[in-house]
Amino acid sequence: MDRWLSVIGIGEDGLDGLSAHARALIEAADVLVGGDRHLGKLSPDARPRVTWANGLDAGITAIEQHAGRQVCVLASGDPLNFGIGKRLVARFGIETMNILPAPGAFALLAARMGWSLADGTLRTVSCHAFPVEVLNRHLLPGVRLLILARNGETPARAADLLCRRGFGESPMTVFEHMGGPDEGRYDTVAEEWEGRRVKDLNVIAFHLWPSPGATIWPETPGLPEAAFRHDGKITKREVRAATLARLQPLPGQLLWDVGAGSGAIAIEWLRAAADAQAIAMERDPARFDDIEANALNLGVPHLKLIKGDAPQCFTQAGAAPDAVFVGGGLSRPGVIDGALAALKPGGRLVANGVTLEAQETLIQNHRAHGGELTRIAVARADAVGGLTGMRPLMDVLQWAVTKS
Repeated sequence: MDRWLSVIGIGEDGLDGLSAHARALIEAADVLVGGDRHLGKLSPDARPRVTWANGLDAGITAIEQHAGRQVCVLASGDPLNFGIGKRLVARFGIETMNILPAPGAFALLAARMGWSLADGTLRTVSCHAFPVEVLNRHLLPGVRLLILARNGETPARAADLLCRRGFGESPMTVFEHMGGPDEGRYDTVAEEWEGRRVKDLNVIAFHLWPSPGATIWPETPGLPEAAFRHDGKITKREVRAATLARLQPLPGQLLWDVGAGSGAIAIEWLRAAADAQAIAMERDPARFDDIEANALNLGVPHLKLIKGDAPQCFTQAGAAPDAVFVGGGLSRPGVIDGALAALKPGGRLVANGVTLEAQETLIQNHRAHGGELTRIAVARADAVGGLTGMRPLMDVLQWAVTKS
């Protein structure tokens, strides 16, 4: 198949930073595509130009109308690293394309800072694609963050978030128009940024340094109940850790959290695996705000919330899940059967029951479908007069099954 679509990564240094091959593809193109900033780096000519002014979907549709002609898309840096490249490959297939990346923002920023992208303590985050609260997932001592900003206010919002979480002493560097003739650099610490605004095209680096008393939530499953807003009906941390071990969070996989309550299971699933997806399903309107607040506070703003009764709301989920957790509505007709029917082959279903009625439902399903039944009993130390005793929590019966 002819490779009619070229995607060229371009930096702030414009054509001067491109290879001869990249410049030849631009010169040979019949149609040019890109944002105004990128297209503005080319000399004016009579060739048709497509911009993203009406949104990415409209721009991609316009590209499709030129299929078969030589089309050249200009993109920032590495088009496959938080860029348009992923969308174009999904739509047109790599066999139709040439992709020539330039050093991306993360590579340039790491080079400016002297940080290795291969270092396990370094993380790359997009606050352009996600709200700034996505940083909450990464606030861990010693971690170094490279951040794509949405606009000139992003550094101030990020610095404020760090200060509120007890990371105000973290060294902070901001670059404007990095790699171009107008490059600017600011070095400070988060607590001294003080709300200043910079140019919209900027990137941010933090070396996270917590102050005494900073709030730190690790990514290992089993966060304390205090990490979540809830009404008291929350899967306790010991049971939650065991539940997530059974659910087996894996990169890129989708979880349905049925009867989500506070959203704790779905949120910890998202924190445990790269590019994981999760849908929280909850019928009680009093819990909707808690789920959304918890997702922001724990750095997973991409958690999807479906408001409605199970199993009727299953049809709103779209893609089939790789794993399902049933924590609420266990005894309602059709919930288990609907979840098993929706589950992908090889997918995992885990359900926890506390009441006798819910536990009877689990026993019946174990008889019908197999899997494993486990009773989880937890006791915590508590005061007994002037002494200390072990106070038991309610036992949980857990059923786990893999769909054949």
